[in-house]
Amino acid sequence: MDAFSSSFLSSQSLLFLTPKAPIKQISLPSISSVRIDEKSPKISTQSRPSAPLSPPSSPPQKLASPAVSVVSKPLPSTKPRSRIEPPLPVTLFNALDSIINNFVDPPGKASLDPRYVLSGNFAPVDELPPTECEVEFGSIPSCLDGAYVRNGPNPQFLPRGPYHLFDGDGMLHATRISGGRATLCSRYVKTYKYLIEREAGSPVLPSVFSGFNGLTASAARGALSAVRFLAGQFNPANGIGLANTSLAFFAGRLYALWESDLPYIIRLTRDGDIETLGREDFSGRLTMGMTAHPKVDPETGEAFGFRYGPIPPFLTYFRFGPNGEKHADVPIFSLTRPGFMHDFAITKKYAIFGDIQIGMNPIGMIEGGSPVGTDSGKVPRIGIIRRYAKDDSEMRWFEVPGFNLMHTINAWDEDDDTVVLIGPNMMSVEHTLERMDLVHAQVEMVRIDLRTGVVSRQPLSAWNLDFAVINPAYLGRRNRFVYAGVGDPMPKISGVVKLDLTISGDRRECTAAARLFGSGCFGGEPFFVARDPNDPEAEEDDGYVVTYVHDENAGESRFLVMDAKSPELEVVASVKLPRRVPYGFHGIFVRESDLNKL
Repeated sequence: MDAFSSSFLSSQSLLFLTPKAPIKQISLPSISSVRIDEKSPKISTQSRPSAPLSPPSSPPQKLASPAVSVVSKPLPSTKPRSRIEPPLPVTLFNALDSIINNFVDPPGKASLDPRYVLSGNFAPVDELPPTECEVEFGSIPSCLDGAYVRNGPNPQFLPRGPYHLFDGDGMLHATRISGGRATLCSRYVKTYKYLIEREAGSPVLPSVFSGFNGLTASAARGALSAVRFLAGQFNPANGIGLANTSLAFFAGRLYALWESDLPYIIRLTRDGDIETLGREDFSGRLTMGMTAHPKVDPETGEAFGFRYGPIPPFLTYFRFGPNGEKHADVPIFSLTRPGFMHDFAITKKYAIFGDIQIGMNPIGMIEGGSPVGTDSGKVPRIGIIRRYAKDDSEMRWFEVPGFNLMHTINAWDEDDDTVVLIGPNMMSVEHTLERMDLVHAQVEMVRIDLRTGVVSRQPLSAWNLDFAVINPAYLGRRNRFVYAGVGDPMPKISGVVKLDLTISGDRRECTAAARLFGSGCFGGEPFFVARDPNDPEAEEDDGYVVTYVHDENAGESRFLVMDAKSPELEVVASVKLPRRVPYGFHGIFVRESDLNKL
């Protein structure tokens, strides 16, 4: 195989196109880093008109007090605040919660032990107002004027019981760039859950992935939640989402997303601060959650989404017009059992879904297990429906044994009767939720012949790859290049690999470029930013790959800019951040021209 070498952040960053060494079993470390609370921000409420939609939309749904439309500012005084004791009912509820945690919970698994889950750079941080950063190497290209924003879990309160990585409150880390200078801001998404728990001074709602830990403990937590609801401590009608998974920009708005709640509208100010404006229900047409991975057609401006759940219809498909108007739901009744569908893909003609071996597990949840589980006896399938379908009469399902699609990369139409799908296949899918370090994700090209029903698959790389992106202008049509994070092991990302899908023949490896971050350095999902998105003659890889990278040896984080065309993904700029950015999930780059519309 070809080999690539590069050095940055660490002199020993040598790349070799070989599979990674076998993953070592984890041991249970203690927390090496914990959040140190900074001064609490002062929250001022402002009313904001919603952007006009076509047809005109009503303002975003407002939450019951505490309000969601907020602007955060640092306190003008450094005097310590006096401690405010919580009301008696809150104190009582917290005491009952502590009893469940200390005396009812069975011995926890390592995968749910906060001492393990929140160790190192997974530990939460406090909010950070806009703070200037140091460009320590190179210069930031002018085409990057705008903001790179990454979402991720960051629990507001250190958990007292079991905790899963997916359960943290959403925090956005935004690097705002202007004229070659950068500022970093970190703010919680001010969800309804975040606000009521901040007011209570402790967790109120049970965690989705870790709150069910044994039948007795689950029953106790369920009863306590019911009492909290009856006492008026929270109202589930206002949403219980975390908004911690990803971001999307469509119809002139930026959204923070979590698949079991409505989107939250986000605004970035000119000085780089982050504001949460409220939940968006699209004039009452979106009443339940939606995927955290909507697809935005770069040519039409339409956005496509779906939701799934434990009751029929188990899958519902829908779309939004370019001005944000939501069209009618398309319930998919041909899916006869609840599944776990985190992502999907679109082409110019179709929408594509993966029915994988991970599914909703309501019985297991009642018995004290996770709300999702794996079914090794289930044969994975791919479902394909017309992009503008009115109902599910044209939905077709194709069995694809052994293909578990958690994230998609892209898809396109080939000829009149073939659909091509690119995505990582989650090997050892049974470890996806509890032992991500044991998961290997293999990027594959899947061809579905709609005429014959034949499905063929081709592995594209031996690397352990996930969190993959393309040039957004190529979404839904044939693309050549893919930029993916290297799991070492998952969910840590030790580098970025560039795949060239045109490498043909029987070669298994389609890697065209790669960069490892160095010993003890780990990043997150890469994101491709075109040098000039308005140039129709520009090559597909003419642009930059950006991401956050954390050096665990020095305890420092950086914003990295890499040349996407370079055979070593050469670093053209490194921005030293004023404090560490914890590992997280998905991000987005929003150009200055779009930020001005928010």
